Amino acid sequence: MLTSKQRSKLKSLAANLTPVGDVGKDGIGENMLKSFSDCLEARELIKINIQENADGAPLEIGQELAARLNAECVIVIGRKAVLYRRSSKKGVNHIDLG
Repeated sequence: MLTSKQRSKLKSLAANLTPVGDVGKDGIGENMLKSFSDCLEARELIKINIQENADGAPLEIGQELAARLNAECVIVIGRKAVLYRRSSKKGVNHIDLG
């Protein structure tokens, strides 16, 4: 669970990120989850677009993605979700949450 201070730091880091993928009308597929999981392992913090035609509210989709990826949903703003998961890889520059 993230503290408000940690969440704030992650939000500021995510402001400059470009989205790594989209969730659309087909929902959340296994290939999409694998791709997002690989991105989280490499970067720890990712931004995802949620398209207009996606089934469900952006907040629900963001929370579902976080749950299925064993990650934290940092924030959902508009149709963008930011997810964080500490990488288990060696040699990755980990985000210092203080």
